[in-house]
Amino acid sequence: MDSGITVTGTGQATAPADLLRLTLSVGHDAADVAAAVSQVAQRTDAVHQALSAQGVADDDIETSSVNVYPQYADSMAVAGYRASHSLTVTTRDLTGFGRLLNAAVDAAGNNLGLDHLQFDVANKQPLMDQARELAFAQAQTKADQLAALAGQELGPIAAVAESYGHAPIRGVALAAGKASDAYSSELSVTPGEQTIEVSLDVRWSWAR
Repeated sequence: MDSGITVTGTGQATAPADLLRLTLSVGHDAADVAAAVSQVAQRTDAVHQALSAQGVADDDIETSSVNVYPQYADSMAVAGYRASHSLTVTTRDLTGFGRLLNAAVDAAGNNLGLDHLQFDVANKQPLMDQARELAFAQAQTKADQLAALAGQELGPIAAVAESYGHAPIRGVALAAGKASDAYSSELSVTPGEQTIEVSLDVRWSWAR
């Protein structure tokens, strides 16, 4: 391998959240599979219609999982079955969380669960570009300093490797209770900022 220097630069960029994603689950226990599946299907349709009535587009309501499994008694005999259907709901109305949750609770009652809440940024590319520029600038500064300390001059860049991560703001998972009292007033949540971090491993050859 040619002699040279490899340094790592890191850059971060943030932006206010402009999306809210909820994962809602509808579950039902029954003595047989058919009844469990039927009840979940009906209540899931009711939740979907309730969310649509609140202005959520059909494309923003997606199935994230469907499960059907037996439940066992202490004797390990099958005591019944549970069916569940999870929906991921995306909205750009960051102040409408309580309103959407109440609508879903009204539609499904105690069969509804709120499994996950996450704020996000729809278009991350500008954040990626900004973080990448900052990471490269940091790598260049480090390389210049280290080259000077080593009594060398930087030559051309021989290789660049990138890695990145992002940290969406998340809410607290909750379980739905009775529609009559658990969400009698709308819950409010506070959007945060999305952070993108890019790391660059940059290798320079020494000038010849």
